[in-house]
Amino acid sequence: MTRTTTMSKPTHHNTTDEGALRRLVLPSTSAVAYCGIAVKAGTRHETLQQQGLAHFCEHLAFKGTARRSATQIINAIEGLGGELNAFTNKEDTVYYCAIEQRHLRRALDVLQDIVFCSQYPEAEVEKEREVVCDEIESYEDSPADLIYDEFENLLFSGHPLGHNILGTAAQVRQYTADDARRFTQQWYRPENCVLFYTSSLTPCPSPEGEGNKYYQGQNQAHEVMTPLPTGGGAGGEAFIRERGTHQAHVMLGTRTFAASDDRRWALYLLNNILGGPAMNSRLSLSLRERRGLVYTVESSMTCYSDTGLWSVYFGCDPDDAERCCRLVRRELDRLAERPLSPTQLRAAKRQLQGQLAIAADNREQFVLDAARNYLHTGRLRTMNDIMAHVERLTADDLQSTARLVFDPQHITTLIYR
Repeated sequence: MTRTTTMSKPTHHNTTDEGALRRLVLPSTSAVAYCGIAVKAGTRHETLQQQGLAHFCEHLAFKGTARRSATQIINAIEGLGGELNAFTNKEDTVYYCAIEQRHLRRALDVLQDIVFCSQYPEAEVEKEREVVCDEIESYEDSPADLIYDEFENLLFSGHPLGHNILGTAAQVRQYTADDARRFTQQWYRPENCVLFYTSSLTPCPSPEGEGNKYYQGQNQAHEVMTPLPTGGGAGGEAFIRERGTHQAHVMLGTRTFAASDDRRWALYLLNNILGGPAMNSRLSLSLRERRGLVYTVESSMTCYSDTGLWSVYFGCDPDDAERCCRLVRRELDRLAERPLSPTQLRAAKRQLQGQLAIAADNREQFVLDAARNYLHTGRLRTMNDIMAHVERLTADDLQSTARLVFDPQHITTLIYR
């Protein structure tokens, strides 16, 4: 299958120097450069007393360095028409921007400045606390979002992977500039990061003094993350929360495969067949198109470094929740009990590969995904690699994976009503 994209084959630059910053370069023919720094510091790196601190540090990083004020940071990128942004996940935080290729060196300088040299001025900390608390309160007003966090906490049994990325307003209001400094000094280290960028220049530009020019901390080893508890969390149980919502919000799912587990590819295709973004997914056809019971129904999967998560979400009239759960169960059983025919398998692969090709045309997301994958695995995963994994899947692969993952004894259900 031919993929049309402006991205060429990625290259990477590693070094054996202690404390060095890895660099990932994705050649491009575009006049726009995408660049950033991915840091292996997310929710799972927090202690129980630090919930929401990784996300809070992401906000504070833009509030001033030894060289630039908060306004100067913004103007250094956006004053040139660029876009500067960041996000926090369960296992990483990413700072990135889009800017004209001719301003790439400046953008890389600004990004390294905010990641490695932020000062966390106390006055800015005070203001940003309330910004984040407003974000938390807004999020808590949305049960369709909130249910994902509670569901993950059920599956991961109180482990940091189950914590809300935003934390709680009560905790955020207690964090100080010193808390931010301690967290970032522990995790925002050159050897724990990847500097990434696209470039249309040959040879690609190499920013001076990558990481070490900016980072002034000691080369001490950082602490080990909290290990994942054994077992599958709350497998086989159902939980009902009376929240007085107009709709019933329902999630069901289980812990699954790590990012290094080859079984994830079969689940990847199964997930797309079952509840992917297309209107012809089995759950969409069953619950929405044929019966009109839901507006939204979707399934999703996430792979972490040592575990994974698969789930189904839908919202419906409270009186229809039980019926919808039975219909979801019917579709899960079909995939576990009946292997796909050769025609069905070919159609499922063709659809997923087409979706992947279109997704790869979103250059910003393509770059961010490549950077995060390289941060955690040290390897480059090209679109051709993904396509090949999908193409090799057999009907037996899918059925055996469905029998394992969709086993009713492994499925946890959470209902808001």
